[in-house]
Amino acid sequence: MKSIRFRFLAAALAVMMGAAIAKSQTTDSTTPPPPAAGPMQGPGMFGVGHLLQFYAKELGITEDQKIAMRAILQKEHSTLHPLMQQMHQLDEQLNPYVQGTYDATKVQALVSAQAQTLVQLKVEEARIHNELYQMLTPDQQAKLKQLQAEREARMQQRMQNPAGGDSQQEQ
Repeated sequence: MKSIRFRFLAAALAVMMGAAIAKSQTTDSTTPPPPAAGPMQGPGMFGVGHLLQFYAKELGITEDQKIAMRAILQKEHSTLHPLMQQMHQLDEQLNPYVQGTYDATKVQALVSAQAQTLVQLKVEEARIHNELYQMLTPDQQAKLKQLQAEREARMQQRMQNPAGGDSQQEQ
C-alpha cells in the first residue's frame, strides 16, 4: 500500500520537476503573461491556475477567495522553489550512476538526501494547503472532503482491480 503511494508521489514529483526544468530552461526573454492568462496564472507558480480553477469549479470559491489564495501561493513560491531546485540537483547527480558506473554507497547517500528534501517539501505543501483550506467556508470544506473521499474510493477500487477489467465480467 505504501509502495503504491510512494510510486504515485514519486511520479507526481517527477512531473512537477520536469515542468519546472522545462520552464527554467527556456531562453525566451519576453515578459511572462499576466496572471489570469494560461493555466499557471502567475509567474513561476506551477499548478496555481489548475488548483484555483479546481476550487472555482468544484467548490465555487469567490473572486476574493481566489485573489487571497493566489497571493498565498505566490508568497510561498520562494519557500518551495529552492526545495524543488534541490530535488532537481540531486536527481541530476544520480544520472551518472544510472547511465554509467553504479556506486551503491553514493546512490544511497543521494537518495537519502532526496528523501530529506522530499520530507521538507511535503511539510511545506501541507502547511500551504492548510492555509488554503482555512480560507474555505464550512460548506466548501465539506464539499472538498466529499470530493477527496470519492477520489480515495476510486483509487482503492483501481488498486483492488489493477488490470482494469471487471472481475464479474470474467466469470
